[in-house]
Amino acid sequence: MTKLSGVFPVVPTPFSGDGSVDEAAFLRLVDFALESGVDGLVFPGMASEVETLTPEERGALVAALGRHLEGRIPFIVGASDADPAQAAARAEEGRRAGARAAMIMAPHTLGRDPARQAEFFREVAERTELPIMLQNAPAPMGAGLSPEEVAAVVERVPAIRFVKEETLPCGQNVSVIMSRVGERLDGVFGGAGARYVIDELARGAAGTMPAIELADIHAALVRAWRRGDRATARRLYRESLPMLVFQAVFRVRATKEILQRRGLLEATLARAAGPKLDAHDVRELDALVSDALSLFETHVPNLPRDPS
Repeated sequence: MTKLSGVFPVVPTPFSGDGSVDEAAFLRLVDFALESGVDGLVFPGMASEVETLTPEERGALVAALGRHLEGRIPFIVGASDADPAQAAARAEEGRRAGARAAMIMAPHTLGRDPARQAEFFREVAERTELPIMLQNAPAPMGAGLSPEEVAAVVERVPAIRFVKEETLPCGQNVSVIMSRVGERLDGVFGGAGARYVIDELARGAAGTMPAIELADIHAALVRAWRRGDRATARRLYRESLPMLVFQAVFRVRATKEILQRRGLLEATLARAAGPKLDAHDVRELDALVSDALSLFETHVPNLPRDPS
């Protein structure tokens, strides 16, 4: 049994100005997560621009993460692939680096058929020793399984020990999954950038898997929740939510911009597709970060308190 819980941020992939992977910057972000008191890490995921990484880049960073952590906190390796043999190979790559579980997205090409989904995950499980985390993301990224369909897949595949639920309404879906197969699982995590984390925790979720730029805030939020300090948890959620709403639009570009403002990244280059910030967006992000200065425990941005 592999019990995992708490805040497991997804580590982004920093790129140098020439577009190459910046491993040193990657490890600095890992150190920031450790300093923030997170419970674990995830790499690679959608917030890592995983779809843009070559197999060599991906493998090198997974190995570097394992070496750098030295078992101080657990990490989950992202191993999604439409080919179950390739997904298993990625899981094994993570296992050799010290990963505790493999996060695999339900392939959208299989549709919402629990039998076909289960067969895919059984084929993966036959080829890896790692427990599997079923990542249920909405279409077009994932299959967008209903919570009943997620439960049906879990019931068919004993190797699935965790679920990361990211379809809306996230909280209700977490409740349904836990009521149906909670006793078979070692944890149901929320995703969706931690935008619904309070509702998910209140329903018994094991934790959350957001992007990394607010790792210290999320760690403090979950610590407050665990000790029963609901007022502090809700305040941190309420005051950080505007940045998460902004991040929902600009995704990894917003993540990297915030990390740069916190002195944790130099280059904000992103390979991923998606909207780019214009001059007004930059000013708005500065205002949002400035509004949240009191929430940051470390790496406080040097911004005016009331940017215009």
